[in-house]
Amino acid sequence: MITSFFFIFRLTLAWFLAYLLSAILFHETFLREVEENTGGYFVLLGTFVCAIVIVTAFSHLRRVRLITGAVDAAALSNRQRRQIEIPFEAGVAFDMVEAAIRELPGIQEVETARDSLQVRAKVKRFDPYRGDASPWRLAEYFRTRRNQILMTVTPNGDAGSVTLLCEPERSAWTDGFVVDFGTNLENAEAIVRSVTRRVAELRRRETASVTQTATEKELTVAKLSLLHAQVEPHFLYNTLASAQLLTRTDPARADEMLGNLILYLRHSLPRTEDALSTLGEELERVQAYLDILKIRMGSRLNLQVDVAPAQRALPFPTMMLQTLVENAIKHGLEPKPGGGTVWILARTTDHGVAVTVADDGRGFSAEGGGTGIGLRNVRERLRLAYGSTASFAIVANFPSGVAATITVPNAAPKGAEKGADHD
Repeated sequence: MITSFFFIFRLTLAWFLAYLLSAILFHETFLREVEENTGGYFVLLGTFVCAIVIVTAFSHLRRVRLITGAVDAAALSNRQRRQIEIPFEAGVAFDMVEAAIRELPGIQEVETARDSLQVRAKVKRFDPYRGDASPWRLAEYFRTRRNQILMTVTPNGDAGSVTLLCEPERSAWTDGFVVDFGTNLENAEAIVRSVTRRVAELRRRETASVTQTATEKELTVAKLSLLHAQVEPHFLYNTLASAQLLTRTDPARADEMLGNLILYLRHSLPRTEDALSTLGEELERVQAYLDILKIRMGSRLNLQVDVAPAQRALPFPTMMLQTLVENAIKHGLEPKPGGGTVWILARTTDHGVAVTVADDGRGFSAEGGGTGIGLRNVRERLRLAYGSTASFAIVANFPSGVAATITVPNAAPKGAEKGADHD
């Protein structure tokens, strides 16, 4: 209440003093020789001017109160200053505030300097009380037609500090006589609201992106787990059936087969530690698998391994080498009379290791094709775990058979492969 009264009193006093000085100067210049008493006319005119000023000040007060819900000296000012801290780097903060300024109603001129992080703009002033019935219609010719905005962004580490000035397009000394009916207050509040909305929207998008990324990662882990669990069950059934048969005819070989099966299963069960598998561990699994098959296939199956001791410690995705060896035997050697040989070769590259499984079996024949589920499994797991940094290629071997090569980087996969081993 005191602030409102002081504002009206200050504005009225300014006009009263200006009118008094003008009346004295006018009287001394033009009416000094006139004998008639003109004081009454000056008093009447002064009273009218003061009444207009009081009504105008009250209208300004009322509109500011409607905009802010409260009245203080800062809100009543024709020139509004805002300091906005935006939790994004200066370039993003600049773009946000610039977009907010361009969306203001009545925006006319916008000058931007992105290098210096400044914006200057002109806004058409909207007079909420202008109309034909306005008692101070003549004063419209002396009013400011436009407001102006100056925005500067100061980099503050990973944030941007925005200084915003909204003011009339006229000299500051006129503020003692003229009010803007809260138009610059409206502009400042509108920009702050717009920036707040944009910050919240960007935060929501970031949160949604993080949530989506986490969901995609969980789906990737689940998909990897499913792919990892797609182990051919017939191998286990056939091995147990063979071991059961051998217990009657050759107990020693049955015991050897069951020992190899135990070793194979120890390597094939889900891992509980965080470490990725290594090429050496995968070779141990494959060796146990081939030892079981060799009992069944005898001399029809031969194995040659060319992997250096240093290469055995390199990280390698689980079960992929096993899949390639299974494919080589199931589709290449078992259907071929007389069997054949499986080669496992490792070659160190600039960024990782390339492992090749080759055979001299039936090759890409119509009879030895299969469904291709195992190879699709390998491709999909490589894509999910390594993206474009890993590759898989399969070609015809010379003079017969197939050669399949997996190339993986030394770097750990994106986290999906490790997560799959825990499931």
